[in-house]
Amino acid sequence: MTDIATNPHALPDNLPVPQDDGGARHLTGATLPDLALPATRGAPVNLSKLKGRTIVYVYPRTGVPGQHNPEGWDMIPGARGCTPQSCAFRDHFTDMKQLGVAQLFGLSTQDTAYQREMAERLHLPFPVLSDENLVLTKAMKLPTFVAGGMTLLKRMAWVIDDGVLTKVFYPVFPPDRNAADVLAWLKAQPQRASR
Repeated sequence: MTDIATNPHALPDNLPVPQDDGGARHLTGATLPDLALPATRGAPVNLSKLKGRTIVYVYPRTGVPGQHNPEGWDMIPGARGCTPQSCAFRDHFTDMKQLGVAQLFGLSTQDTAYQREMAERLHLPFPVLSDENLVLTKAMKLPTFVAGGMTLLKRMAWVIDDGVLTKVFYPVFPPDRNAADVLAWLKAQPQRASR
């Protein structure tokens, strides 16, 4: 039997629920900064230059099967659940494309090599972006927390239309339902015409 503490696919019962601390309130309507982030496949990606509708789900860090998370990880509200969140976006990828989403990305502060292993292991059909140097995090004043000596992004999801943040999902809980929540929003909202 797999130990739940080292199984990144499992969500333990009684995880603390993150509260809205206002850390993402300034993001709706913001224009993405003109900078490129390394991607797990292909060239670096500049979110400000992408045309059409883009979805970015932001997560703290994915774990590695069989390895322990930083001490106290499960007690940090919103920390646990990055692998289930990524798998849910993988599973809803085609649905989102059918609703007019041009691009989908994951985003964390982990390095590209770490992200690439995860993306291949989970068979993600989209790239994952790295803000390892915190350039996007600082430019946009994204909400973060520190665990295990790492500066990590708080979990959220973005709908971006032609480089402008149209919708921000924050806080996100439970993480495995984030993709379904984004999908429901997409179904209920008319898509903006490209500029």
